[in-house]
Amino acid sequence: MDAETDTGLSRRTEAEIHAVLAGRRLGLRTALLFAGPALIASIAYMDPGNIATNIQAGSFYGYRLLWVVLLANVIAMLFQALSAKLGLVTGRNLAETCREHLPRKLIYFMWVVSEVAAMATDLAEFLGGAIGLALLCHLPLLAGMGITAVLTYVFLVLGGRGFRPMELMIGGLILVIAACYLAELFISPVQWGQAARGAVLPMLPDENALTIAVGIIGATVMPHALYLHSSLTQHRVTPRDDSERRTLLRFSNREVVIALSLAGLVNMAMVVTAAAAFHAGHPDVADIETAYHTLTPLLGPAAAGVFLVALMASGLSSSAVATMAGQSIMQGFVTFSIPLWLRRLITMLPAFAVVGLGVDATRALVLSQVVLSFALPVPMIALVAFTRRVDIMGRFANSRLLNGLAVAGAAFILGLNIVLLVQMLG
Repeated sequence: MDAETDTGLSRRTEAEIHAVLAGRRLGLRTALLFAGPALIASIAYMDPGNIATNIQAGSFYGYRLLWVVLLANVIAMLFQALSAKLGLVTGRNLAETCREHLPRKLIYFMWVVSEVAAMATDLAEFLGGAIGLALLCHLPLLAGMGITAVLTYVFLVLGGRGFRPMELMIGGLILVIAACYLAELFISPVQWGQAARGAVLPMLPDENALTIAVGIIGATVMPHALYLHSSLTQHRVTPRDDSERRTLLRFSNREVVIALSLAGLVNMAMVVTAAAAFHAGHPDVADIETAYHTLTPLLGPAAAGVFLVALMASGLSSSAVATMAGQSIMQGFVTFSIPLWLRRLITMLPAFAVVGLGVDATRALVLSQVVLSFALPVPMIALVAFTRRVDIMGRFANSRLLNGLAVAGAAFILGLNIVLLVQMLG
């Protein structure tokens, strides 16, 4: 963030962090100064795409796909930590590192794939927020989309005055989402024993479960979040030596674990709520609008209203973050950018096309997550390749154990994608 757009709040935060790094400031409150990048990245793990796939997982299969959510979240923690480390250690984000070290043709291929992923992301997030607003305010979906577009742009403008205002705004919306799903757990008749078994016993009952499982992973481990996290850490605070880098990495890893643990719990709460509310008597609930209308007679208007508030908060915040990620991807890969309003307009067009053509909105959300899962190996493989190289990371290059875990995570995602592709081709 350049000095002309930075705020006093961001500058004070940076000064206080340097005081901590220099040993002039201590105390539990200091940890809050380092919180921000992982929080912003974690909103991608609680977006409307997650809500859509988690509704289908819980409604169709009860608690049996909870293990997929848990596994996806563990993989997400690992790769978000690697992304944050790349930005902190090198001062370059993932897209910039790709441009610097990879062949030109491969760079353009990766940029195109990443932009498609960003559009698929925004399709899910923008549509989800619009659906929530339209249902809550009894508006046509196109009207909800128009209002959501304006609100998202205002959110981006207000959050563009330095890194700290955006971090605080996103953090506030995350608390709203978490509080909503905590309330849903108290309202829903959850079978906690079955939920515990579903979280630890891997199973895929049928082929459709595989599609939803890949959608859950695509909605959980997000390509744009891997690009964005390195961008958020690269210039937030510039370390002056390796000792400060080590301290920043320690705080960064803690924040990743806390922020993504919260995101994982929210995702599991989504599946648990859908399983408790729909699986026994309404296993055919497959979309957000039906879920809302079914919740009202089953659990009361309060449960339905809380569901929509969480959906709106999720759509607004994650759509803004996706736009930020898109800017970072374009600037990093091809060294130019477009005005924020134009990017916002371009990434909204697929959502308007989906609604205009009469495509089922929730089905589009779920399929968009499958698209993301296919795009995911591009930044995952790049992260593994770059963070293991001593010539790029120096003494902060991945250990053999960490590199092995990262390779295993990437191989798991690739394997699931291959199985899904074979299934889709019959």
